[in-house]
Amino acid sequence: MSDKILVLDFGSQYSQLITRRVREHNIFSELIRYNTSPPSKPNVNLKGIILSGGPSSVHDDGAPRIDRDWLKLGIPVLGICYGLQHITDMLGGTVRRAKNREYGPANLKPGLKNKKSTSPLLKGLPGTSKVWMSHGDSVIKLAPGFETVASTETLKHAVIENRAAGLYAVQFHPEVAHTEYGKQILTNFLFDICGAKANWTAASFAKTEIKRLKEELGSNKVICALSGGVDSSVVAMLLSRAIGTKLTCVFINNGLLRLNEADEVKHSFKQLKLNLKYVDASGLFLKRLKGIADPERKRKIIGRTFIEVFTAEAKKLGKVKYLAQGTLYPDLIESISFRGPSATIKSHHNVGGLPKRMGLKLIEPLKELFKDEVRAVGLKLGLPKALNMRHPFPGPGLAVRIIGSITKERLELLRQADDIFIKELYKHKLYDQAWQAFCVLLPVKSVGVMGDERTYENVVALRAVTSVDAMTADWARLPNNFLAHVSNRIINEVKGINRVVYDISSKPPATIEWE
Repeated sequence: MSDKILVLDFGSQYSQLITRRVREHNIFSELIRYNTSPPSKPNVNLKGIILSGGPSSVHDDGAPRIDRDWLKLGIPVLGICYGLQHITDMLGGTVRRAKNREYGPANLKPGLKNKKSTSPLLKGLPGTSKVWMSHGDSVIKLAPGFETVASTETLKHAVIENRAAGLYAVQFHPEVAHTEYGKQILTNFLFDICGAKANWTAASFAKTEIKRLKEELGSNKVICALSGGVDSSVVAMLLSRAIGTKLTCVFINNGLLRLNEADEVKHSFKQLKLNLKYVDASGLFLKRLKGIADPERKRKIIGRTFIEVFTAEAKKLGKVKYLAQGTLYPDLIESISFRGPSATIKSHHNVGGLPKRMGLKLIEPLKELFKDEVRAVGLKLGLPKALNMRHPFPGPGLAVRIIGSITKERLELLRQADDIFIKELYKHKLYDQAWQAFCVLLPVKSVGVMGDERTYENVVALRAVTSVDAMTADWARLPNNFLAHVSNRIINEVKGINRVVYDISSKPPATIEWE
């Protein structure tokens, strides 16, 4: 069983990033609510606890507070930002509201008053290094048993510790790239202080998950919601290894797929020898979406219809108990307050549980994984590279890439433009340089001139981003000549489009998809 680090979430924008940073060390990390009760006897594999930052002040009414017993488990604890302030306040120190919030870079100096630091947390750090601050409160008096082991020009207690109690805390954010030696600090905590082993890998996850699924599912039948993307494909591979022929993959054509996608998916999974049932429900989906422009209504209609169709297909298969989906960790984070006080950004069609009337129990083998981790698992399971490295495609499909109402005509325009963009990315060997690339059909028309005649036609936006896990993303710097070529092809070949624009927004503040 893999070693584990728990991250208690106080609502920081970086809470999920802390989890990722731990996993990058091949140590499993799980994000849980700050008010989760501590175990009476921790599992031997629980090696450390990290308290995240957060937007609250310890002086706020209703400020988030952990059960003090978390600090009495005999397991090392690292407090970050609010985590430092909370530990100090809870154990008898003093935290004061600052007149001005400190946000941005600072110079960290290990030791105090020219005394060299011997803290295991700061092993390997130079005399001065850049760290990233983001706090409004500051510690002015340490709790009993603590000492200061590093400071900045504006902050005396930048790093504190009570080594005897296994309590360490930093006022800055070691998890962000702006902190120069943040990775070293986390490495010191995870390996030197916690004694964790780097034993969580794609191979170990696949082995453990297949065994768990086999035990949980037994002889029960399972249907898997297959889209043809990497997430559902990896779920199907895991289930196939666990339960074999008891798995039926159901691929629903919702009428919102890309050009020729239905045929491509059917061919791919025939090659993998998975039991695939194809259902063309495009008419039903498009009928229910007629005249609907609001993105949340689109998602909810697609989600409800998706469930209805699956219910009907499950009944045809006889006694089916489970529905498997390729839900990922970012889906959960953006859709609901997942184990913590994070804000809801948008609802996902496959998140939030299933209605009781469906009569199926939901299983989501990948719900704790980021996309890059899923791809690593896919490679270990033998998923073909073309499938494994395919760009993400949203469950609601082209419905959230058409801004405004959906019609067959608008879908066809978008399909043709998108097909040109993606094929040119492959042709110019740029596809793998982008995390995700697609076209968006805008709800506006523009004046143009084609063949000496005035046109008034649709506008398409090209979107391409670079990312690791979709939690943050930057717009891809595709070559100007390439963009000009794609624009020229779309305008010349797709009748009804006379203008192409390129989206240069990052996430945040924008999301990757437009809706």
